[in-house]
Amino acid sequence: MPLENKNLDETAWKLLELLQQDARMSYKDLARHVGLTPPAVAERLKKLEDAGIIRGYTADLDLAALGRPLVGFIRLSATGDKFPFLDHITENIPESLEFHRITGGDSYMLKVAVRDMAHLESVLDRLSPYCTPTTSLVISSPLPTRIVRPLP
Repeated sequence: MPLENKNLDETAWKLLELLQQDARMSYKDLARHVGLTPPAVAERLKKLEDAGIIRGYTADLDLAALGRPLVGFIRLSATGDKFPFLDHITENIPESLEFHRITGGDSYMLKVAVRDMAHLESVLDRLSPYCTPTTSLVISSPLPTRIVRPLP
């Protein structure tokens, strides 16, 4: 029977929570936390992967340690068929971390990580031929990335 995200049981949610905290946790450690055997955990994770609920396992990088301490959101206003500038962003803006189509006065939102203000200015200069950028900088992130949990 295929796994559907709306039908996840408590054990599946516990496995997802544990993996969000530490994606390198072994099957043995996961099994100990949820009261299953390692092979049963492996089977459950395979089902979650096959269902597209677990899309991958990634590393959480410290952008400041990588020399990119300044994080900003650039709202992009574009008219007509300017969406093809997505190719420009993916090929010419390596500072980009996320790209979203949004509602409201702007069309898109781009999250970037840069070295400093001069670096940010160079990103804006590369975007300007394609759209009108408006920038907001992240001063702090008082709420860390949240773990996805089941809704009540």
